[in-house]
Amino acid sequence: MSATKVLVLNGPNLSRLDLREKSYYGDISYPDIETICLVGAKEFGFEVEIKQSNDESELIGWLHGAADSKTPVIFNPAAFTHYSYAIRDAVVMLKAPCIEVHLSNPLSREEFRHTSVISGVVQGSIAGFGLDSYRLAFAAMSKLVK
Repeated sequence: MSATKVLVLNGPNLSRLDLREKSYYGDISYPDIETICLVGAKEFGFEVEIKQSNDESELIGWLHGAADSKTPVIFNPAAFTHYSYAIRDAVVMLKAPCIEVHLSNPLSREEFRHTSVISGVVQGSIAGFGLDSYRLAFAAMSKLVK
């Protein structure tokens, strides 16, 4: 039996973490996200595909593909978290679990980050644990799909 595939989607500006606010992200880089996802997938027995886009429509297309293939999703929508109803509507179409992740804790940041239009339509949200947010998402996903 083959391993369940999990799609990890990352939203805008995550590919440039090395240039972002060090007080929130420290020295994390996008390759670090890819590495922790590969490690987490292996640890919990998943195949993984990791994607990043700054483009809302591209993320929506990937979510549509995940809905069609019934692929579980670990999703860091980044800034789209707070206002993209189009992404929210695409998440609603998913037929497998989706877990929202954030490196930082949005509730400890600017007030506009306190609202997630995504969290109400996913199985759970993990935030504030840096790279470990992704590993914790793989742990949670293993309980949801196995």
